[in-house]
Amino acid sequence: MNARSQGRFRMTWKTWGILTTGFALLVTGIYIARQEQGPPEAEAQAPLAQRPIAPTTVQPRVADTSKNIRDVAVVNRVTITRDQLGAEALLRHGEEVLESQVNKHLILQACQKYGIKITDGHLDAEIAKIAKKFNLPVDRWYAMLQEERNVTPSRYRRDIIWPTLALRALAADRLKVSDEEVQNAWEANYGPKVKVRMISVKDRGLAEELRVKAVNAPETFSNLAKEHSQDQNSASANGLIPPVRRHVGMKEIEEAVFNLKEGEISHVIFVAEQYLIFKCEAHLPATVISPQDVPAIQGRLVDKIRDNKMRDSAGDIFKELQQQAEIVNVFNDPIRSKQMPGVAVVINGRQISTLELQEECIVRFGLEVLEGEINRTVLTQALETRQILVTEADLDAEIKRAAYSFGFLLDDGKTPDLEGWLEKVTTDQGVSVELYVRDAVWPTVALKKLVQDRVKITDEDLRKGYEANYGERAQILAIVLDTQRRAQEVWDMARRNPTEKFFGELSAQYSIEPVSKNNDGQVPPLRRFGGQPALEEEAFRLQHGELSGIVAVGKQFIILRSLGKTKSTIDSIEDVREELTRDIMEKKIRVEMSKEFELIRQDAQIHNYLANTSQSGKTSRSVAGKPFVIPSTLK
Repeated sequence: MNARSQGRFRMTWKTWGILTTGFALLVTGIYIARQEQGPPEAEAQAPLAQRPIAPTTVQPRVADTSKNIRDVAVVNRVTITRDQLGAEALLRHGEEVLESQVNKHLILQACQKYGIKITDGHLDAEIAKIAKKFNLPVDRWYAMLQEERNVTPSRYRRDIIWPTLALRALAADRLKVSDEEVQNAWEANYGPKVKVRMISVKDRGLAEELRVKAVNAPETFSNLAKEHSQDQNSASANGLIPPVRRHVGMKEIEEAVFNLKEGEISHVIFVAEQYLIFKCEAHLPATVISPQDVPAIQGRLVDKIRDNKMRDSAGDIFKELQQQAEIVNVFNDPIRSKQMPGVAVVINGRQISTLELQEECIVRFGLEVLEGEINRTVLTQALETRQILVTEADLDAEIKRAAYSFGFLLDDGKTPDLEGWLEKVTTDQGVSVELYVRDAVWPTVALKKLVQDRVKITDEDLRKGYEANYGERAQILAIVLDTQRRAQEVWDMARRNPTEKFFGELSAQYSIEPVSKNNDGQVPPLRRFGGQPALEEEAFRLQHGELSGIVAVGKQFIILRSLGKTKSTIDSIEDVREELTRDIMEKKIRVEMSKEFELIRQDAQIHNYLANTSQSGKTSRSVAGKPFVIPSTLK
């Protein structure tokens, strides 16, 4: 299959973040932090109709000093060229990078049309404000972006900050914040809340029946939720959910809950295809804010609202720009590609060449893609050295295993649904089947074939697997603290008043872990061999109602109270031996695969000229110095 012919040039315009494709994590991290701490003040802009015409707009600066590097890497004397890297980067990221380039060009034209001028001074000021929010000087902020996100200062300025300021200017007249919006945001963040338990079921008749039982005996609501609620998260916490706030979720739920008195049961509420019943546990007062802090908090709320409006308005702006533009997509059209060789797209008469697009893909994703090609090369060499072949049958078998493992089965319940699985995985990852096989299936098969002979399953493995998956669970209340001293103080209080209710109150007051704090200490039941040996040993040692000691787990200190233990869900290990064997084998192979790949990488001689790194390798290799070729199984 041809990945380019499968791709679609999607003008979705869901958020302005589409402009910075390739920096999604960076943008998300920055804007989450900005929302929590308050984004920088927007530059004052007049509405579009009132703005004076400026002669031009400063185009985002482009900096790519690596274009002269023709051989981008050498792996055990096998060369990876820039052309090879560009082809791989274009195959994986060409569509999204092209969309980003088109979007930025449309924004640039809109800025020119309305006389909006974004200067280097504007960029410097915005970056300084963002850095200040994180208490960092600008140079350290730039360094952090490059170290942790691999984003150079020039790319940050042109691909994130420039579009941000340009869109903010274009949307200035749509970003007004009303007093009502600020008040609603204040109530959502600092207003009163209601602590409730919830029962969620799909059948109205069952919901009405459960409500009658709850009204007649409100003290049974917890057990009713645990036994009947179809929302697993709240059911495992006896129906407790995070406190309900105003202006956050569904209005009908908020109104019903806030009108309840303590201990009162709601009527049955139908929302989102489910029937809900609530019991009011307590009305929690509004957060007390000192008068001197109110202006600063209101300012942050205004900025947060404006940021939300910015994202919504960006979608509308893009739609308008798209409707006004003439865009000829050549990249994903095989017929046009033949008619216009070397052209990726034409925007209002302006061509972007395929070579330009390829270079932009290298600028944005070159290091990431090159790392993948280096990994593919060392794996290919390891297979050749050991004379191991990856066949089409091996690839097919791995795809079937993955489909079965994730529950994609045909009606007989046994045969893997390959078509359904491939549609799911390629849609979720936004790739073609070819790329899924190249980047996920082939490396997995290659490493499995390198290590599979060394993996054995013992009776002890099966016993632990059975206990972990089907054995009894320890039902517990938990309080998680961040210091030994505070843990000792809370433990002393819990020992002096050894009741379940008081322990829950302590958890709600002192626990630093959200689930236990919001649910009076209730957390999902703990299983054996789940990766927390110290905690598991203490939890399973306790008898019902018994208080644990202080358990140190990493940098946290945990106090437990036992609620008893659940029963095993499967009576005999023989009933699940085949399934356990398959699951344990896969997990043990994965561990060996990780070890093997680390050794292969350590042994390799790798010169990465794009990243300016080099390693000599621990052992010498006798791999022929031939060009890098994709294995035939991937073609």
